[in-house]
Amino acid sequence: MAVADDAFDEQCDYLFKAVLIGDSGVGKTNLISRFAKDEFRLDSKPTIGVEFAYRNIRVMNKLIKTQIWDTAGQERFRAITSSYYRGALGAMLVYDITKRATFVNVRKWLHELREFGGDDMVVVLVGNKSDLGQSREVEREEGKGYAETERLCFMETSALQNQNVEEAFLEMITKIHDIISHKSLETKINGTSLNLPNGKEIHIADEVTATKQPNYCCS
Repeated sequence: MAVADDAFDEQCDYLFKAVLIGDSGVGKTNLISRFAKDEFRLDSKPTIGVEFAYRNIRVMNKLIKTQIWDTAGQERFRAITSSYYRGALGAMLVYDITKRATFVNVRKWLHELREFGGDDMVVVLVGNKSDLGQSREVEREEGKGYAETERLCFMETSALQNQNVEEAFLEMITKIHDIISHKSLETKINGTSLNLPNGKEIHIADEVTATKQPNYCCS
């Protein structure tokens, strides 16, 4: 079980990097703001390049600092954002349920994510702006069906009304922790070291050693 933990001064056991991707205007910045600071801005401006935020999450007995990268959705910034997939353990692929074009483009974003991201990356497909149901152009079952086909987690959210935002991020973080823990257990049994995407090695002794270095699913 994952829970929020605001003890930023406490020594963290892991640092997980995650990225948000999707077309411009789907609400990526407000999803991060809602999760990291419980804020929402109607006048949110398009992200230029890359921005990021932190939040501490406790999963089981481990304190995880989650570094969330907000990547620009505009085509002209794609070249500078692709490098930021490296080292990411999780990704949220966001579309706007009121704009079918943003859902159609999910396929393109997923292709890019799989090209630049790691094989074990946890991906959550997020249909944002669920508060605008009267303007919906993408049905929930369509988003869920695509996620199942591509073996992604899926959730609809509203950053404005703070619906399922916390749940979506915690689902992703918990899945990442499960994968890392499973790999660590296998490594412990084999008596070798575990390489993480940030280039650090975890050498297994009696317990999993923390990285302490910056660097399917739900319905």
